[in-house]
Amino acid sequence: MKKLLSLGTFVFFASVFCISGCSLFDGGSQMNKNAEQLAAEGASAFMDEDYKDAIKAYTDLKDWYPFSKYAILAELKIADANFHLEQYDEAIMGYQSFEKMHPRNDAVPYVINQIGLCWFKQINTIDRDDTPAKNALAQFQRLADQYPGNEYGKDTKENIKKCMANIVDHELAVANFYYKTKKYKSALKRYEFIVEYFPGSEQSKSALNKIPECTRLANKTEEK
Repeated sequence: MKKLLSLGTFVFFASVFCISGCSLFDGGSQMNKNAEQLAAEGASAFMDEDYKDAIKAYTDLKDWYPFSKYAILAELKIADANFHLEQYDEAIMGYQSFEKMHPRNDAVPYVINQIGLCWFKQINTIDRDDTPAKNALAQFQRLADQYPGNEYGKDTKENIKKCMANIVDHELAVANFYYKTKKYKSALKRYEFIVEYFPGSEQSKSALNKIPECTRLANKTEEK
């Protein structure tokens, strides 16, 4: 009886090992790929604009070979692939993580620019939230301040101008909306903000023209 029990126990555990072992080897067959192969696989997929497959290959590389010389590249290319897929939240997190982990890497100026572009791509019309424009401006300005003369300098200056234009257009649109709806104090604050922070702009000139009448109406409203 003991022999039969032992035999049955052996058969049970052997079968469990076989099932789990088979699934392990089937599911983990790619473990046989080395870091170089995964890097090449990711690069090939990326060049073919197959960004989802690129993310998979680079993620496997990063997870299986975290100390490989290709691991840092994998971190960056995953963020790049998410950027091309317009998955900007994921891309931003990837770029921010890269900068945090490798603050002295030569790619940091590129990373800062990419974070700015992630926000820049989300800039909407002037009647919508201007948070993307403000965040993009902050990144482009940081790039210009920390890395003057970087290779993205020309685009950075132009992008800063576009961000500022969107922000001030948004501020003027909101100010005008408040003025039309007779919320003169709120409108006045917006006009004054434009004049103070965007001097010399066309929007500033428009705000200056509105301030006297807006001030009069705001005072009149308070008196009532």
